[in-house]
Amino acid sequence: MRKLSLVSLSALVLAGCAASSAETAPAPAATAAPAPAPYAPVIPKGTGIFAEPSNLPFQAPDFSKIKESDYEPAIEQGITILLAEVDAIANNPEAPTFENTFVAMEKSGAMLTRVMYVFSALTSANTNDNLDAIDTRVSPKLAAMRDAITLNPKLFARVKTIYDNRASLGLAPDQLQVVELTYENMVRNGALLSAADKAKLSDINGKLSTLQTEFGQKLTKGTKDAALVVNGKAGVAGLGAGEVAAAEKAAADRGLAKGSFVLPLQNTTQQPLLATLSNRATRQALFEKSWNRSERGDATDTRGLILQIAALRAEKAKLLGFENFAAYQLSDQMAKTPAAALTFLESFVPALGAAQKKDAGELNALIRKEGGKFTVTPADWDYYAEKLRKQKYDLDEGQVKPYLEITNVLENGVFFAANQLFGLTFKKRTDIPVYHPDVTVYTVYDADGSELALFYFDPWKRDNKSGGAWMSNFVDQNGLTGTKPVVFNVSNYTKPAPGQPALVTWDDAETMFHEFGHALHGMLSNQRYPSISGTNTARDFVEFPSQWFENFMTEPKVLANFAKHYKTGEPMPAALVAKIEKASTFNQGYALGEVITAALLDLKWHTLSPGEQVANVNAFEDAALGSLKAKGLMIDQVPPRYRTSYFRHIWGGGYAAGYYAYSWTEMLDHDAYAWFVENGGMTRKNGQHIRDTILSQGHAKDYTVMYRNFAGRDPRVEPMLKARGLK
Repeated sequence: MRKLSLVSLSALVLAGCAASSAETAPAPAATAAPAPAPYAPVIPKGTGIFAEPSNLPFQAPDFSKIKESDYEPAIEQGITILLAEVDAIANNPEAPTFENTFVAMEKSGAMLTRVMYVFSALTSANTNDNLDAIDTRVSPKLAAMRDAITLNPKLFARVKTIYDNRASLGLAPDQLQVVELTYENMVRNGALLSAADKAKLSDINGKLSTLQTEFGQKLTKGTKDAALVVNGKAGVAGLGAGEVAAAEKAAADRGLAKGSFVLPLQNTTQQPLLATLSNRATRQALFEKSWNRSERGDATDTRGLILQIAALRAEKAKLLGFENFAAYQLSDQMAKTPAAALTFLESFVPALGAAQKKDAGELNALIRKEGGKFTVTPADWDYYAEKLRKQKYDLDEGQVKPYLEITNVLENGVFFAANQLFGLTFKKRTDIPVYHPDVTVYTVYDADGSELALFYFDPWKRDNKSGGAWMSNFVDQNGLTGTKPVVFNVSNYTKPAPGQPALVTWDDAETMFHEFGHALHGMLSNQRYPSISGTNTARDFVEFPSQWFENFMTEPKVLANFAKHYKTGEPMPAALVAKIEKASTFNQGYALGEVITAALLDLKWHTLSPGEQVANVNAFEDAALGSLKAKGLMIDQVPPRYRTSYFRHIWGGGYAAGYYAYSWTEMLDHDAYAWFVENGGMTRKNGQHIRDTILSQGHAKDYTVMYRNFAGRDPRVEPMLKARGLK
């Protein structure tokens, strides 16, 4: 793979003032020295569809005109233009000021931002071989570009001059924050290294970019290829009619014979269908497919990449002066240190171990009662847990799904909650082109009726879509340019077969609220500078608004507004709601245990010392999980939510040494919801308060300060423990 050389991509020139010809207008004998020519560097102009903002509302990308052949040249032009803009800032002969350095940096890279937001969205949500090939080619170029900016000595000198004098410059608080964060980011990315070490860092970054891109591509293909093929209807016994029809259609789409069924994998270890598949052999086969999806020794095996990525990250940390990669990653997070994150995670282990032991005992007793001569395995856990849930609480997921039609959940649940808290309203649009027919678009209006944002919703699983669910932007909120956010949510719910109702599970509905919490964080942003707007926050803060918004799914007036039977329109019966509430703390030893274990596995990988050799991914994982087993967790029955080989969050998704953030921010979210309960509940006043102190702030302030501004105190872990039934 070709590596982009670091070369000068533009020449800076000064534009001369217009002057008369010497022959026709000779200068007088005595005159003042001419004024110096203004600094006017030449910046290349882009061409193609991404060269200028879209003409669509909100500058939304025009997918009706974008072609695959547009991406690579636009990315390359965008890199060239951005480097020229940065070079112009770095070489400005004027003394550095906030305006000519930081504001200029904030305004740079517009074309590259436009194309990369669209390209990144499609390579995650609707990719193909052509897009993957482009991604492979441009990833090292983008890594080199980032290094050319963060390691530019002239640029850093200007940044440092303002940083060193920031206290005397009369900067506004948001400007001071931009200065400090930019300086710290450049230092964290090697600005103080020697020239030789900068070269080493650039080499590492280029390799990491390539490897991480390759990991994501391998995993997407491996997950698709590992779908379970079941022959005969007996093998899918227990599934609902809609699920059977979807599995039959998936088989037909793959050209398989009639009577075949395909059960595709989701991104996590546990698969939703395990809760209802009554055929134990099918359950075991589905679990094995999930557990071994990227360990088959073929072209989709990710383990070799993982060893390289882990080693390079440790080497990078050492180069930047950190003990390990986790120490490097956490130095600018709320937790600050791996020790703090580990202490937080391990504080749950005693209660989780006890809960798992108790739950496993109950499941094994149920198995014995039904005549089974085996003890519960991970492939059995959800199936028997669902049976036990029905017995204990008379609650069946099949009773719940008819009340969760997806559009109703979105428009009368998610949107309704946003209306009650913030006064937002939504209008579906059919005039905005989309990248796939599954996508729906809405205009979001603020409480005063003004346009606030554009929102895209892409719910259904596709073979060419990355697993999981996420939020991102096509356009950022930017006070300098006045652009309003264009936000999208992507998920992987099971698409119904034609003619079947679009029903989702309770967990799916909760995920819809979660991802829209991220969307709110982007939509409600109100900052001058894009680098600190929206979700541009630490990993252990960014999940806070999303998890907090989940709480409003079960707010009585919200639930009553959307949980209605898809056929009759009748509201979910109060008795069923009561069962759901009563069962909310059921099986938490598993539910939280798999997350905590995955987070601890993540930290284990990223606290490797530089030079520490790992010869075998599986052996390392076994040792890491074995240490947790020794502390009381039932690893053999409750495996991590993600195994090393398919842990996209940490090897290709930006959460390296940061998966603990989901639990850390869960602490914040439950404490914030407790504040709501203590202060009058779901009111517009309280919604405005969290909007003002958290959701509109981006990273305009220190995270601890923001939380104290909201709650009047530091967060407490007790509400989380109570919500999980662990206290």
